[in-house]
Amino acid sequence: MSEILTKSRARNVFYGGSLFFIVVFVAMTVHSHRYVVATSTAGMPLSEEVKLGKEVWERHSCINCHTLHGEGAYFAPELGNVMTRWGVMDDPESAYEILDGWMQAQPSGVEGRRQMPHFVINEEEMRGLAEFLRWADQTDTQNWPPNDAG
Repeated sequence: MSEILTKSRARNVFYGGSLFFIVVFVAMTVHSHRYVVATSTAGMPLSEEVKLGKEVWERHSCINCHTLHGEGAYFAPELGNVMTRWGVMDDPESAYEILDGWMQAQPSGVEGRRQMPHFVINEEEMRGLAEFLRWADQTDTQNWPPNDAG
């Protein structure tokens, strides 16, 4: 025996289904909010030095060539985990020295080779950039990108 879907039954199905999905949406929103507030992705504090490093990163448009956690151009190496790859994650002084030396050692004027431009960056800015990269490296990205790339 088939039942006829009357207007009142159709309205009840619509309101009941709408109420059900509103409750599900609110429950998922509350759950997500608790998860986001309870867990921070930052592994170290956002210091003035880190902020300066981000300003240097933006001023020189580093993202036009490098990626940071997979965002940016794929012309040059990923820098979101560079401090881990270099083994200087826990040592700010070594991070600065290696970054400074690496940037100064970049060749320029070599025909047919990808080249990093020479940027005029003072010591304070270079330390800030190293701290910004250390900060980015400690961000919880759920192991992305993998650290096996050189």
